[in-house]
Amino acid sequence: MAEELRIGLLGAAAIAPTALLGPARRTPRVSVVAVAARQRARAEVFARKHGIPVVHDSYAALLADPGLDAVYVPLPNGLHAEWTLAALDAGKHVLCEKPFTANQAEAERVADAADAAYTRDGLVVMEAFHYRHHALAERMRAIVAGGELGRLRRVEAELSFPLPKFSDIRYDYGLAGGATMDAGCYAVHVARLLAGEEPQVTSARMLTLRRDPRVDRAMSAELAFPGGASGRVRASMWSRRLLGIRARAIGDEGELTVTNFVAPQFFHRLTLRRPRSAGGGLLRREHLPRRPSSYDAQLAAFAAAVLDGGPNLAPARDAVATMGVLDAIYRAAGLPLRGGGEQG
Repeated sequence: MAEELRIGLLGAAAIAPTALLGPARRTPRVSVVAVAARQRARAEVFARKHGIPVVHDSYAALLADPGLDAVYVPLPNGLHAEWTLAALDAGKHVLCEKPFTANQAEAERVADAADAAYTRDGLVVMEAFHYRHHALAERMRAIVAGGELGRLRRVEAELSFPLPKFSDIRYDYGLAGGATMDAGCYAVHVARLLAGEEPQVTSARMLTLRRDPRVDRAMSAELAFPGGASGRVRASMWSRRLLGIRARAIGDEGELTVTNFVAPQFFHRLTLRRPRSAGGGLLRREHLPRRPSSYDAQLAAFAAAVLDGGPNLAPARDAVATMGVLDAIYRAAGLPLRGGGEQG
């Protein structure tokens, strides 16, 4: 097996220093050695600022670089499928930002290619749900799966943050933008994690942009899980709910509430209470170690999956299920799917 994972960066994205470059400096056996952007001049500035030794003229040139083992794809949502597939064709491992693709049909195509590439060449494709690699996520899952809450009755998850700059690419329908895509994907993913089942979407309501009513700036959807639990996911990039990052699981014997499941390295709170039917009341609070950060843990997990054959907690096939729920939310809300999908 290789002793070092050499990563190339597709795009000089604003998230890259936090999600990749900083973690790479703290992660053994990982180095970021090349970058490409739409304009070479921008890539050169980015490379100088962050100490990246190689600048390529194009994304295709970066993928053709034999000195790279893997690529990180932080491009706009609508470009994820295209460049993940291109990276696999070039024989590279892929860490792709969430949401994985523009819709479920795209995710199916990429997952099929990823499965084939893994079988043939051992290539790893991981969706960058960084929160999943922090100890808090596993603790949340274990509490519910271990039966501590009793029979699960309801799951709720929310990610809301303010993004009033409506020219931002996250509001661009052509690039698969929308609150459900950029914030809702986290809420859906953690709801699936806690329930351990795949939900049906029973209803959805949204707020859209005035300039483009295809694009949601806020979304709320009701869910039904096969085991009988109900659920709700909320997402907002601009609404009255300016900030909310929370997950909740309610069972017959207890209620779990987690504040800031997305980036627990900054702050988080995990609380267990008695069910309201038993009078409520605090059972306990737990504090998980903040370090390593979710991004550091994610990069270490990606490196271990590639170099050592370690587990992949966010594989391409799992992304198909997440994208299926996101598609169903858009259909229930009466909005067209991203990526040129049909009208709901």
